[in-house]
Amino acid sequence: MNAFSRRGACPALSAPMQTGDGLLVRLNPVAGGLLPKSLIGLCESALRHGNGIMEVTARGSLQIRGLTPASARLLAMEVDALGIAVRTGVPVETGPLAGLDQEEIADPRPMAQRIRAAIEDAGVTQRLGPKVSVIVDGGGQLTMYAVTADVRLVGVRAADGIKWRVSLAGDAQGATPLAMSEEDAACDIAVAILRMVAEKGRDAHARDLTARQLRSLASWRSVAPPSVLPDISPTRGEIAPSSRLSPITRGPEPPLKLPISPQVGEMSGRTEGGATERQPIGVLNLATTAIALGIGLPFGSIPAQKLINLTQYALTLGTTEIRLAPGRALLLLGLSPAACLSLHQTAAALGFVTDAADPRTRIATCPGAPACASGRIATRDIAETIAVENRDILDSSLTLHISGCAKGCAHPGPAALTLVGGENGAGLVVDGTAKALPAGYRPGYDAAHGIGRVAAVIRSARHPGETAAACLARLGAAGITEIYRQE
Repeated sequence: MNAFSRRGACPALSAPMQTGDGLLVRLNPVAGGLLPKSLIGLCESALRHGNGIMEVTARGSLQIRGLTPASARLLAMEVDALGIAVRTGVPVETGPLAGLDQEEIADPRPMAQRIRAAIEDAGVTQRLGPKVSVIVDGGGQLTMYAVTADVRLVGVRAADGIKWRVSLAGDAQGATPLAMSEEDAACDIAVAILRMVAEKGRDAHARDLTARQLRSLASWRSVAPPSVLPDISPTRGEIAPSSRLSPITRGPEPPLKLPISPQVGEMSGRTEGGATERQPIGVLNLATTAIALGIGLPFGSIPAQKLINLTQYALTLGTTEIRLAPGRALLLLGLSPAACLSLHQTAAALGFVTDAADPRTRIATCPGAPACASGRIATRDIAETIAVENRDILDSSLTLHISGCAKGCAHPGPAALTLVGGENGAGLVVDGTAKALPAGYRPGYDAAHGIGRVAAVIRSARHPGETAAACLARLGAAGITEIYRQE
């Protein structure tokens, strides 16, 4: 396979990924954000060389779709001409307000940069798979709690200063905790984890490490200079015992069962997945008197011309920088309170998500047909109809997942309701994933009507104060499926 057809790799600017509507590239600016004029230039490039659709992923990356091999090369040249430096190598991600948030426990940027340099010094980049990632979370209003990673470092206030909690394989809730360490030791442990993963091959993730390896990592508290970083060998694949570590008992041991693979929600051009703990939508107070305005893209996607219109207006209002945020959003910096209000109104008129309670934030959907070759149903058309007709049902308790196929790219975990496209139409899975066998089907073009029937029953059966998810659980999977199937 060539770079344009390889699956399972991050669709970087230098290696676009083939999707149902052409090639896709994903960009992560080194600076963490973009100048308004640079974003306008990118949108204009998307109009010239792609299908004119701009996307922001669940992890806060920018995607351009509908490219050809020739136009992808032209796009890369124009990105370079715009002076936009994009990240390469192992992703080491920080929150969208890193260094700006007045509620931040610690600025994660120095630690992230230190880890990037240590990864390069360790020489493991080429031996790690394209989906291996690290998160450095300094806390604050917009965290990285719901974003999965192989290695997580989270700033924590301790009696003797800032410490870093190190864990691996999952989001903040599901990751396996390892240690609470000073900055030096935390950085070294993070790199040690990646060296272990690299020894297992390019298909490996931190979830594949054994319990014995985790114990050896957790026992490593002291600051270790580069010369005594863990000694990994193909026959051992673990930290060598030393005076800094607890002894390791040898013998075969299976990999520890850990949460889903990092960077799920980013394969095959998908833009959905988990959301941040707080929706990155609305006005956020930053350090001193500065503010940021968060605006979401509906289902992570917007026509490039609409984004150009918004950005041009934002520029006239004084916007100095636009940052990409997990949760498929943009953060506009440099605005006055009055400018925020005006821009908020303009964004709403253009179709952006401007309210954290917008029902579109409760629906996870992949591009579906025809954008994805695997898609069997028009996921986003279905999602739009459901969001308009059932706003009252899509409360904060319920997640609806609409998947074009059984891969479940948009939302790999269980959802209260999942619609999945297949040969028999749009199947319904209750309290499960898209990989589960649907209990009932209806034609894809009529799937929104089926969910509408379920919503009507929730309205009539819900007890006072009961959430939609609790009502669904009480009604039971069999009853919900039968309601969905009825004409």
